[in-house]
Amino acid sequence: MRINTGLGGMAGLLAAALVLAACGSDDDGGSAGGDASQNADATEVTLTITDNAIAGGKNSEGAAWITDYVIPEFTAMQEEQGVDVTIEFEENGVDDEDYKTKIALDLQSGAGGDIISIDGIWTGEFAEAGYIAPLTDVAGDAVEDWDGWEQIPEAVQQAMSFDDQAYGIPVGTDGRVIYFNKDLFAQAGLPEDWQPTSWDEILEAARALKQLDGVTPLQVNAGVPMGEATTMQGFLPLLAGTGEEIWADDAWTGASEGVTEVLDFYGQVYGDEALGDPLLQQEAQGRDTSFQLFASGQLGMLIESDYLWRSVINPDGGIAPMTNRDEVVGWARIPAREPGAGLNGQDFVSMSGGTGRVINPNTEFPQQAWELMMFMNSPEALQAMIEIGGARITPRDDVNADALAGDPLMAFIAEEVLPITAYRPALAVYPQVSVALQNATAAVSSGTSADDAAADYQSELEGIVGGDGSIAD
Repeated sequence: MRINTGLGGMAGLLAAALVLAACGSDDDGGSAGGDASQNADATEVTLTITDNAIAGGKNSEGAAWITDYVIPEFTAMQEEQGVDVTIEFEENGVDDEDYKTKIALDLQSGAGGDIISIDGIWTGEFAEAGYIAPLTDVAGDAVEDWDGWEQIPEAVQQAMSFDDQAYGIPVGTDGRVIYFNKDLFAQAGLPEDWQPTSWDEILEAARALKQLDGVTPLQVNAGVPMGEATTMQGFLPLLAGTGEEIWADDAWTGASEGVTEVLDFYGQVYGDEALGDPLLQQEAQGRDTSFQLFASGQLGMLIESDYLWRSVINPDGGIAPMTNRDEVVGWARIPAREPGAGLNGQDFVSMSGGTGRVINPNTEFPQQAWELMMFMNSPEALQAMIEIGGARITPRDDVNADALAGDPLMAFIAEEVLPITAYRPALAVYPQVSVALQNATAAVSSGTSADDAAADYQSELEGIVGGDGSIAD
C-alpha cells in the first residue's frame, strides 16, 4: 500500500495492531462479543451501516440500495412494531485496503458501525485479532433460529465462517467455470455441449483447437503479473481437483502430490506442446489481453469467474463486449483431475469469493442489529438489490432461482457450481502464500520442472510460515 497522510499511511499500524490483537484479543480493544440481550426492549434505537460504497462513486448501486430501500423499508417495519429506529449510513469510496484499515482500527478501538461490510477473505484475520465474534456470541440464539440459513448452501456460508463458526452473512458470491468459444469448437470438431470429466479431456480439446490458425487453445492464468487471478482462476481450482486444499487441518499444504500435479498440468499447457501462450503470463496486462483475445475469437478456452460474463464480454457495457456472446460462448464445470478425485470425492470443483456483513461486537443494540441483518438478507431485500444494481448471484437459492432465471450462465453457476465450490483460507498470511503459488506457476510456465518448482515453493512457504508444524507433511 502506498504511504501517505491518509488511510494508506496507517497500513503498517494496522499490520502491527492485528498481530498484537491476535496475541491478546481479550484486552479492552476488539471485544469478543458482549451481552446479546443488551437493550433488547429499547424503543428508540440508532444503528449505523458501514460499507465501502458511496453515491456517485464506488459501488454506487449498493449505496443506492441502502439509502433508497434498506433504510426506509426497515425503519417503516420497525415503526409498525413500536420501535423508533434511526439508521445512519457511513459511506466510503476508497481502495479496499484503505477501507480494511479504517474498519480494523475502528473495531480495535471499540468503535465503528453496527453492521459492517467486509471482504470474506478478511474474516479469519479479524476473528483471530478479536475484532469480530461469531454471530451467536453477539446476537444469541436468534441467529440459529433464522430460516434464511436453509437457503444459503453450506459451501457459500464458508465465505463468512472461521473455525466452523458463522461470523457474518454472505452478501454475494461468484464461481469459476471453463468458458469456451462454440464457433472455434465446431471448427475443431468439438461438441457444442462440451463438458470435460478430467484434465486429460481439457488437454485433448486444447490439442484439437491448436490445429486452427491464429487461435490460442487455452488460458490458465499463471505468474505474478496476473496476481490473485492466477491463484483463484488457476491454481486453487486445479488443486481442489486433486482432493487437496491449500490450508487444511491447521496447516499449509507444501510440496504435496497435489501441488506437484497442478504444476505438472501448467507445464503441459505452457511447455513443448504450446497449448497456451507463456509470454502472455508475463505481461503486466496479460489478463486484460486474454479477455480481448477471447472476445475477438482468438482464444478457445479460459477459466474465469462470472465476472467475465457480467462485466467483460457483456454486449451491453462490457469492457470487451461480444455482440454475439449469448450465441457463441459456452461454459462447463471444472473437472477434477479424474472422476472422483476432487475435494470430498467430487467429480467437479470450483473456487468462489465474495463479501459479507458482520455485526460489530461492540454494538449497543445486538438484537436490533441482528434484525437489520436478517432484513438485509431477506428475499425481498435481495430482490430489490438486484432491481437496483442488476443481475448478480446472491447467497440465497430461493432468490437466485427467480432472479437469475433469464440469465443461463448466472443460473448455471448458482445451481451447479455453488454447491461444489470452495473458498480461500481467511488468514492474514494467505496473500503471501498466494504469491508463492504464483511464483511456482511462473517457473513451470518458463520451463522449470514441476518437481523443482514444487520444491522451490516449499522453501518459500517455509520462509513465510516457518517449518515448525505449520506445513503439512
